[in-house]
Amino acid sequence: MAEERKTKVTPQSITREYKATAQLEAEAASLNWVAALLAAIVVLVGAVLNRLSEGTWERMNIYIVAGSALVAAICFFGVKIANQWERAIVLRLGRFRTLKGPGPFFIVPIIETIVQSVDMRIRSTDFSSESTLTKDTVPVNVDAICFWMVWDAKKAILEVENFYLAIVLSAQTALRDIIGTHQLSELLTHREKLGRKLQEILDEKTNPWGISVQSVEIRDIILPKDLEDAMSKEAQAERERHARIILGTAETEIAEKFAQAAKQYESNPGAMHLRGMNMLFEGLKEKGSMIIVPSSALETMNLGAIGGMAAMSQMNIDKDPCDSGDS
Repeated sequence: MAEERKTKVTPQSITREYKATAQLEAEAASLNWVAALLAAIVVLVGAVLNRLSEGTWERMNIYIVAGSALVAAICFFGVKIANQWERAIVLRLGRFRTLKGPGPFFIVPIIETIVQSVDMRIRSTDFSSESTLTKDTVPVNVDAICFWMVWDAKKAILEVENFYLAIVLSAQTALRDIIGTHQLSELLTHREKLGRKLQEILDEKTNPWGISVQSVEIRDIILPKDLEDAMSKEAQAERERHARIILGTAETEIAEKFAQAAKQYESNPGAMHLRGMNMLFEGLKEKGSMIIVPSSALETMNLGAIGGMAAMSQMNIDKDPCDSGDS
C-alpha cells in the first residue's frame, strides 16, 4: 500500500510552476497573429497610398510613411485576444482599469498593460500532508486533491500575490489540522465527511480572494509498514474470534434442541422405541452393513420383523437386475 513518492512538492516548485504558467498566459494574451496580420495590412495600405501619392515606389511621403508605421504599431501592440475561459487584467499607468475578454479587445500601448490573464475554469490541485500525527499519535501520509475556480479575477490578482500558492498552502495547513483532531479509524472510515469539512474550511478562507473551492477529496492514506502488519494481524484475529463465536452459538443451539428432544423421549417411551427402530432400519438398508444389538432390544422393539423386512427388501433389489436381463 505504501509507495515511495517520485517527486516532492515544495512551495518553491509550486511558485516556479505558477510563474511559468502565468508568464505563458500573459504572453498568449499580449501577442497574437491577428494583431500581426492587422499591422501587415496597415503597412501594405500605407505603401499603396504612398505609391498613389508620389506616382512611384522609389519616393516616399514622410507623412504617409510615419502615419502608417504609427497605426501599424498601435495595431500590433494594442489588439489582443483572450480565450473563452480567460479574463485579462488591464492596468492603466499602474492602476486597475478593467477586465477584458473573452474575444478580441484593444488596449492603448505604453499607457495600458496586461499584467496577467486568469483562467476561469475549474482547476484541480493535489496536495499532501507528510508524517502528520493523528489524535491517537499515529504518523500518516495523506494525499488529497482540491477542485477550485476563480470567480472574481480582479480580487484574485489584486488582493493575493500568488493565489495558486495560497490555495496549496492553505489546503495543506487545513489538512494537517483535520488529521491532528481525528483518530486513525475516523480517517480511514469517514473520508467523504473529512473532505466536506476541508472544503468548508478552505471555501471560507478563499472566498474573500475571489476563489471558490468546489470540493476536496482524500485520495490515499499511507500508513507505516509496521502499523499495516499489526492492523492485518488484528483483523485476522478479529475474524477468527468471530468465527469461534458463531461456532459456539451453533453448538449451544444444537445442545438446546437435543435437550428438548430428550424431554420428549423421556415422557414418551413409545416415541423413543420408534426413534430407535427408525435408526436401525436406516442402518439395515445400507448395503453390506452389519449392526449388533442386544437380544432385549429385539423383544422390546420387535426388531426381528424389521430385520426380515429389510432382508426381503434387499433380496428384491438383488433380484431385479436378473429379471431385467431375462426379459
